[in-house]
Amino acid sequence: MLVLALDTATPAVVAGVVELTPAAAVQRSVRVASDARKHAELLMPGVLAACADAGVALRDVDAVVTGIGPGPFTGLRVGMVTAAALGDALDVPVHGVCTLDAIAVGAIAVEAADAEPLLVVTDARRREVYWAAYDAAGRRTSGPHVEAPAALAERIPELGVQAAAGESAHVTGLPVRPPGAPSPAGLVGVAAGELLAGTVPGPLEPLYLRRPDAQEPGGRKRVTANR
Repeated sequence: MLVLALDTATPAVVAGVVELTPAAAVQRSVRVASDARKHAELLMPGVLAACADAGVALRDVDAVVTGIGPGPFTGLRVGMVTAAALGDALDVPVHGVCTLDAIAVGAIAVEAADAEPLLVVTDARRREVYWAAYDAAGRRTSGPHVEAPAALAERIPELGVQAAAGESAHVTGLPVRPPGAPSPAGLVGVAAGELLAGTVPGPLEPLYLRRPDAQEPGGRKRVTANR
């Protein structure tokens, strides 16, 4: 099964092709461009370049996997809308996965037998971070959450984590492990069970973890003249 994987929940615009079998998820190509302000401009060129690198056409893709955050609203929706559009155009299923889970899968794969309980931390802006905790097998044990780094630091002893991954891992004071952003193989790894089982994915639901800044305007105030 050929799976197109993409993610725009972090400043890294990630696209790649993964060949998924019951035995393994083999990453055939990856394109990463880091620019938090140009997700829309960089994503589709990255998708097309990743397909070219893998020697496949978009029509050869059997499924799409996309990160659903947590992430800042503008960047995150670029990846999700693009994934939905590609799925519709190619008539293939689109699976959404937690971006932090994908980073954890990548970190556990790198450490292999030496894997340890892990904290994944990414930039949420506004002097906050997104985070989730995982056991040594990559299972999420807490999160995802959004809060200030100082508040997260107070929680670390109770979480039992021994290392951190993700672009903002350095704020934890823990030993930092790669990767800083999700890889195509990590994204597909999170959805592998559903992909291989042929599970029909549900609707894509973004993990914003915050209320949007924009609010619907209230009703007009009634103004009465003083007489």
